[in-house]
Amino acid sequence: MRFQDLLAYKKAFNLAMKIFKITKAFPKEEMYSLTDQIRRSSRSVPVTIAEAYRKRDYPKHFHSKLTDSDGENSETQVWLDFAISCEYISNEVYEEIYNDSLEIGKLINYMILNPQKFGVKKD
Repeated sequence: MRFQDLLAYKKAFNLAMKIFKITKAFPKEEMYSLTDQIRRSSRSVPVTIAEAYRKRDYPKHFHSKLTDSDGENSETQVWLDFAISCEYISNEVYEEIYNDSLEIGKLINYMILNPQKFGVKKD
């Protein structure tokens, strides 16, 4: 299996692309702050899932990378809170993206709690 086949990776990658498209409409003055930050954190989620999967021969590294991915996912949620509060996105867009992020968090948590299902050997 490739990391690109992981459901968590697929959903996280799709969410990052969705955020990229939505943030194209953010005000130009947000280019180096909110826009940059939410793009970075959302892109980091699938990146660190991929890194975790590649580190599956090392259980502690697998766990650590997935914890990092979950943290980046939470950071993305905070940036979404700013985006809705600044009225850059609609309630509908916020709900859709936030719910996607929650689902990704559950998938990451599943990977953390069930490492053996992803080829991680016992310590």
